[in-house]
Amino acid sequence: MPFAVGTALLSLALTFNGRAGGLPAGQVDFGTFTPPSGGAQFVEVNLTSNLISLAAKLVEKQEPDVAQLLNGLQMVSVHVIGLTDENRDDIKDRMEKTRKELLTKGWDRIVAARQEGKDVGIYLKTQNKDTVQGLVVTVLDGNEHAVFINIVGDIKPEKLALLGERLHIDPLKNLPKPDEK
Repeated sequence: MPFAVGTALLSLALTFNGRAGGLPAGQVDFGTFTPPSGGAQFVEVNLTSNLISLAAKLVEKQEPDVAQLLNGLQMVSVHVIGLTDENRDDIKDRMEKTRKELLTKGWDRIVAARQEGKDVGIYLKTQNKDTVQGLVVTVLDGNEHAVFINIVGDIKPEKLALLGERLHIDPLKNLPKPDEK
């Protein structure tokens, strides 16, 4: 009997330990980006739950819907990388690899658009029909820059357009709002 209990506890510990080493559902590791040479654009923003909670408290009275949305978020990560002759192929390859990995890991592609030199992909990781655990936006803006965005948290699908509006993510702004269905 003690052997069975010990084996069960060890198995349970290994299960939790394996999860602890992985990323939370909805989070994507884009890798490390290096600022391009020659002064090309480079922006990296990483907001943790503490900073997001603080922002929610600041807007709570004026915009309760936005505060509620922010309170459900755990992390926001934005990377904007200017494309140069040196990094263009690497960044394009990384974007394609990321998109393929998302699809193989159960993410749903909700937008794929190519127009006038822009290539946009939006992916959702859902827990069930009522909850989005993660959102990834990838944008290749011609030969100018690439954008990688990952938002992690408990996001109600009907709030995606509001999220795009408040975080200035243009591809999300165009999604239908709940009252437009």
